[in-house]
Amino acid sequence: MSEKMMIGLLGFGTVGTGVLQIVRDHQDKLVHQVGCPIEISRILVNDLDKDRGIHVEEGMLTLNADDILEDPEIDVVIEVMGGTGDARKYIRKALEQGKHVVTANKDVMAEHGSELLTLANKTGTDLYYEASVAGGIPILRTLVEGLASDRITKMMGIVNGTTNYILTKMTKEGRLYDEVLQEAKALGYAEADPTSDVEGIDAARKISILGTLGFSMNLDLSDVSVTGMTGITSEDIQYAEQLGYTMKLIGLANRCEDKVEVSVEPTLIPNEHPLASVDDEFNAVYVYGEAVGETMYYGPGAGKFPTATSIVSDLVAVLRNKRLGVNGKSLVIPQFDKKLKTDEEIFSKYFVRIHAKDQPGTFGNLTDVFGTCDISLEKILQVPLNEGRLAEIIVVTHGVSRKNYKDVLKKLDEMDAVVEVKSTYRVEGVMKR
Repeated sequence: MSEKMMIGLLGFGTVGTGVLQIVRDHQDKLVHQVGCPIEISRILVNDLDKDRGIHVEEGMLTLNADDILEDPEIDVVIEVMGGTGDARKYIRKALEQGKHVVTANKDVMAEHGSELLTLANKTGTDLYYEASVAGGIPILRTLVEGLASDRITKMMGIVNGTTNYILTKMTKEGRLYDEVLQEAKALGYAEADPTSDVEGIDAARKISILGTLGFSMNLDLSDVSVTGMTGITSEDIQYAEQLGYTMKLIGLANRCEDKVEVSVEPTLIPNEHPLASVDDEFNAVYVYGEAVGETMYYGPGAGKFPTATSIVSDLVAVLRNKRLGVNGKSLVIPQFDKKLKTDEEIFSKYFVRIHAKDQPGTFGNLTDVFGTCDISLEKILQVPLNEGRLAEIIVVTHGVSRKNYKDVLKKLDEMDAVVEVKSTYRVEGVMKR
């Protein structure tokens, strides 16, 4: 058996303590997997005296990152600090020092992943980041290894547990957004400032990472079209249910020939679609491959031990590479240049809820407006409002280009009979082979 592998841990919050516990409790299995003992020898913290509910030996904790980054005995650095400033700086320094890095940091990888992976390749080191997307679901490894021989054409997923928890409660219990958000905070599913989650930014970071790997194309966070969920109302959800749909915040990466579309937005999913039944804080990613067809990967998207499990799995991969002498050789340069679809090339169905004056000719005029934009209607629902003075008209279109749909929204806004376009959402169908 070879000598012990020494690990440095940057960050010691919920996930960090989970990593330490797994390394300690599963040492026998880890030794069997990598051929040597693994020891976390130093841990970077902000407070030496904080009680974290787990025993650490005297001298393990440090306030100085260089005690880890410049220690020649430390082989691998695990970063679970979060944020982008210090985390990016420390990851860079670790790689420059010839240390391998495992990170759970979706922010850093979405915004600086290409730069850091290139540096890792240059320095002959590994940079693994499975835990940055969907917590305990091994989706990145699946894309890179399990589906390596296939051509992936579409990925759509629920990749944020906070928003999925909120939408589940709004849908199944008929509760209001603000009430459920406060509950999610109390349960620890939502941060004190939930903006990144509810505005779709967190999901956008994850779908950009998925798109980069799945399509072998460098996609940036700025390439993702993002709409958050704060505008969703109970009425929207009720009408969606009435029409046979479930509301989810969906990250979508779609490829047609050599062009891609990447988005995060509230989306209506048919009730028979597997993603419609993914509830509470769980995540799922649906992948379409030309050869394999449809596959779905489901599990806890966050949490202490699911995320720590992914981190330690990456650690095992790094140490196996080290034993085989192949560290730093896993980077595959993207195969394709980035080409984004235009609004004329992005097609989808849409749900639109309209408040209009309930008077003769209104409905006919509405359908004429859709027709002038070359949009046909699949489903129509009309409900009287304000004692018959107004009508609430809910429409689901057939497939239409985003450009034409934007045009019809503009025309609706200009109609005298239309009081307000209350809401509009993308509608995804069930994929057909």
